[in-house]
Amino acid sequence: MEHLNWGYIQLGLLAIAFGGLQVWWISSTLRTRGLAKPLSAKGFRRSLERIFEKDQPPPE
Repeated sequence: MEHLNWGYIQLGLLAIAFGGLQVWWISSTLRTRGLAKPLSAKGFRRSLERIFEKDQPPPE
């Protein structure tokens, strides 16, 4: 009967270690991800002007 209890203890320790590693991994990926910040109206306008400048053919 003691072998059965020791097996459950080992399985529990493994589950706790695995869960801890999962929490650490997920939190580290969310922490390092730089979320995009919305542009101001002025910044949005500048980015659109740069895009459309590239699309325009040169004047003849």
